[in-house]
Amino acid sequence: MLEKNLHRLLRRQIKNANFEKEDLKKFKEFFNVVNDAYNSFDDDVKHIEIILEQSSHEQFKLNQALRSTVIDVRNDLETIVNTIEGVIFKTDMEGNYKYLNKAWEDLTGIPVQKALNHKYRDFLFGKNEAEKKRIRRFLKEGKDDYSTLFKYIRPNGEKVWIQLKLELIQDSEGKNIGTIGTMIDVTQLKETEIQLNQANKTKDAFLSTMSHEIRTPLNAVIGMSDILLMEKFLPEQLENLQVLKYSSEHLLALINDLLDLNKFKSEEIKLVEEDFNITELVQNIQLHFKQTAQKKELVFETIVDSELPSILRGDSLKLSQVLKNLLSNAFKFTHEGGVAFYIKLIENNQDNCVVRFTVEDTGIGVSYNKQKDIFKSFVQANNDTSKLYGGSGLGLYISKELLKIQGSELHLQSQIGNGSTFWFDVPFKHSGEKTISKKNLMANTDAIDLKVLVAEDNNLNVLLLKKLLTKWSVDFTITNDGQELLDVYENNDFDLILMDLQMPVLDGYQTTREIRNLTDESKASIPIIALTAFTQSEVNEKIERFKMNGYLSKPFDVNQLHSLLSFYSKENQEVV
Repeated sequence: MLEKNLHRLLRRQIKNANFEKEDLKKFKEFFNVVNDAYNSFDDDVKHIEIILEQSSHEQFKLNQALRSTVIDVRNDLETIVNTIEGVIFKTDMEGNYKYLNKAWEDLTGIPVQKALNHKYRDFLFGKNEAEKKRIRRFLKEGKDDYSTLFKYIRPNGEKVWIQLKLELIQDSEGKNIGTIGTMIDVTQLKETEIQLNQANKTKDAFLSTMSHEIRTPLNAVIGMSDILLMEKFLPEQLENLQVLKYSSEHLLALINDLLDLNKFKSEEIKLVEEDFNITELVQNIQLHFKQTAQKKELVFETIVDSELPSILRGDSLKLSQVLKNLLSNAFKFTHEGGVAFYIKLIENNQDNCVVRFTVEDTGIGVSYNKQKDIFKSFVQANNDTSKLYGGSGLGLYISKELLKIQGSELHLQSQIGNGSTFWFDVPFKHSGEKTISKKNLMANTDAIDLKVLVAEDNNLNVLLLKKLLTKWSVDFTITNDGQELLDVYENNDFDLILMDLQMPVLDGYQTTREIRNLTDESKASIPIIALTAFTQSEVNEKIERFKMNGYLSKPFDVNQLHSLLSFYSKENQEVV
């Protein structure tokens, strides 16, 4: 009979094996060992169950805590996202909104629930097909992040400017599954940009008007100096007349750069390289400052390197302006001693050479702390400089910018009370010419067989043109506006029309259109030259559009005007 204290599993196994009583007694110790093993196993199982139950309870508590933390973080993130002013959104690859923060409704005026699971292209771009194609291409190719700026009209009719940025998001296998992006209201910035652009246009219009108004009387100064040089004068007056002409032309160059100062920032001013005689340039500069040196009782010394080639290729006008700015400052701030002007060849090879220009004075000097600042626009050495010496503070800034265009840089060495030394190195190309005739300051006086009709409303310019055309024996008629010109032209034949662009009643463009539309083909095709104080870049497009034949700037070069008239003269046309 089996003992009752044996393990249930052992008793079942003994019973199933049909052991006899003798066997039970015989293997009693073995059965006891097995019984102990079963009991020990049960104890281990119970211990494990207790441990598992404890672990399960702890895991449940941890899961509860983690879930609470996740909910807290989600709520915090939702709060943060919804307090951000910009829109944050998520879409699938079809462009359907899957998430939108509350800023969406503030920006677009459309409820979030109405927008979810709808394509944002339909909400934002409306009929802007170009932008729709662009964003479809982004979703298809996904090469670069997408960014755009567009105008959006809210349901209430209010217009806003929105900046949209998109990035693709991918799954663990790198497959594109949607986008995440932002939208920001940039209306204020865009409106500020529009206002700035409008202000720039207003500024450009002002500069253009000022350019015209200043050049018009300057035209008379330059033109009258040419006429004086054409007439009889005493030998000792020649130098004075040459200084008058040269100075007025230099003043024109300064005015052009001053009025077009904004072009430096937009890099519209370009290098114009031509052959020029550097010896002649230096002589003109000497002549320009000769009387200034004598008036202030200063020594003016010019030393030119004997190895310097006489003919070089470069932008002589910009070079001349820089040198005059530096020398003008040197004389302005020097009260005793003098000014020295050095031109030295520092590098020379087969194709190019480098020339160093140095202006040295014994003037008031510039403090070390101010030496960088004085190269900025409208900045002078100290607050009293403008009161004591005048000037706008643009000379060195313009010089620096002009040199930058020529691949050079302006240097300064100075001490208070010990004068200043400015220098710069300019690369020039060698010219193929061996000599260049000295610029003729004397105007051409040859007669011109030509009948000219002029439209000009400025009395000074009319007086100048009358004197010049009379000197050249030109048959001319002058009218005050476009309508008067049309009335005269209707019953008279001419070889050429000089057309001012800005006139009362009918301006030069409208007048030209009327002429080109005449039924008489010979009258409609008459050469028309725009005569204006505007720069060519300002009017070139309209001159071509209105089918004018050329452009002559005021103040005009007298010899250039003579050449132009000679080109259209009857004698020249017969030869052609």
